Amino acid sequence: MSALANHAFAKMNGIGNEIVVVDMRDSAAPVTPDDARAVASAPGGVPYDQLMVLRKPRFDGTEAFISIYNNDGSEAGACGNGMRCVVRRIFEKTGQTTATFETAAGLLNCWQGPAPDLYTVDMGAPKFGWQEIPLAEEFRDTRYIELQIGPIDNPILHSPSVVSMGNPHAIFWVEDVNGYDLERFGPLLENHPIFPERANITLAHIVDRDHVTIRTWERGAGLTRACGSAACATAVAAARLKRTERNVEITLPGGKLEIEWRESDDHVLMTGPATFEYEGSFDPALFAPVG
Repeated sequence: MSALANHAFAKMNGIGNEIVVVDMRDSAAPVTPDDARAVASAPGGVPYDQLMVLRKPRFDGTEAFISIYNNDGSEAGACGNGMRCVVRRIFEKTGQTTATFETAAGLLNCWQGPAPDLYTVDMGAPKFGWQEIPLAEEFRDTRYIELQIGPIDNPILHSPSVVSMGNPHAIFWVEDVNGYDLERFGPLLENHPIFPERANITLAHIVDRDHVTIRTWERGAGLTRACGSAACATAVAAARLKRTERNVEITLPGGKLEIEWRESDDHVLMTGPATFEYEGSFDPALFAPVG
């Protein structure tokens, strides 16, 4: 029987990024990729972009180790919108206004934002080295890399910026983020051989030095209304190109995030809302063998 059978969950969203939060800090039973896929896809399940599973903390001073699953069962190193949902859940239950969590990407400090419905997550420092992102071949300058889709002499998309925010991101700079069939091109670019761990694919339009609009095809989840780590990656990439300030507003299909690439330590701070939708428990039938 799945460890998730009959277990309580909270359905939430971070500006449209569909999130399920499960607190399993009192259990050592594993959650498998099949479990994660079943929650998202089985009849009677809970469709989501990311599943945030809280585990017993491994370090003093942290609230939990968080395993992050995409809806295809793969694991993610970071999910900014999901982290804000976790933070709201913990803060409402405990009355805390600050907390530290651990994910596969490292330790994340979180705190109450400048308004009651806003939460800030320190997403850590970005990585720019080709082996850190990672890429399959060497690029000395990752502000732009040689990658295109479409005819060689007239590519549809080309020369993305690449960065890791705990997971790989490629940002293509365009004039109109809605002018491209991202559902068609997203999977091709996500799985391009240059990305050995696949990548999140973002279309970004720089409105002005304080504002960027984006759409993202999320690795392992598909087209999403919001991707927090993509917003962070875009803000950093735009600032590296000297096209924006280090503090910008990012508009996504689901809403807006404030991103600050802090000069003092190069950490990226993401501030935005988190919405609670409903609570429930997983039907054991979701995890029954098929056939």
